[in-house]
Amino acid sequence: MASENGPKQKLMIVARAILNGFLALVSFGLSLFLPAGTLGFRNAWLFLGIFVIGLVTVLVYFALTNSEYARKRLQANEQEKPQRIVMASLILAALAMLIVAGLDHRYRWSRVPVPLVVVAAVIMTASLVMVFIVMKQNAYASRVVEIQQHQKLIDTGTYSIVRHPMYLAFSILFCVSPIVLGSFFSLIPAACIPVLLTFRIRNEEQVLSKGLAGYDQYMKKVKYRLIPFVW
Repeated sequence: MASENGPKQKLMIVARAILNGFLALVSFGLSLFLPAGTLGFRNAWLFLGIFVIGLVTVLVYFALTNSEYARKRLQANEQEKPQRIVMASLILAALAMLIVAGLDHRYRWSRVPVPLVVVAAVIMTASLVMVFIVMKQNAYASRVVEIQQHQKLIDTGTYSIVRHPMYLAFSILFCVSPIVLGSFFSLIPAACIPVLLTFRIRNEEQVLSKGLAGYDQYMKKVKYRLIPFVW
């Protein structure tokens, strides 16, 4: 039987990671450039470059170092009905953010200063670095809410600060994305993403509390779910 981390497995996961990046480029690109009415939407290219390159780089790294973990990160078959609803809502909110940004570019609703765009791009890149760090610290960080076989509680590193650092990273990413896209108006749908994540977190903690040993004690030890000193 081939090893889970054998060359063939790694090659397949790398191919899936690249395919995911390509699909993100196409779907996000269509959501941006069609409403914008032009491919000359430079802010969109900046956003896509940071997001797609960051996504593929992280997944390829884990495909080469731990292909089984990368495979788990690529699966998206939610078992919990509330999570399926939340995930569908998150996708709609993200698409709405992109479409509004495209329309904003076409009709020139916003005037975002270039220095602000640069700062937002740096923060967006930092949020993807945070995603990488969280994935390094927690080999059980699947895309779906589940209790994995032999799963252990992680309470060190970023998990000693907030209980859901991955969601914090993505909240930061999507909250600065509208500025990278040069659109103040797309902040409105983007603001829905952290709110929707709070529903995902509440349901996820119910699942973890029931099925993961020591999670109740961990919740008492680390008080904040998403934002330090806030919630």
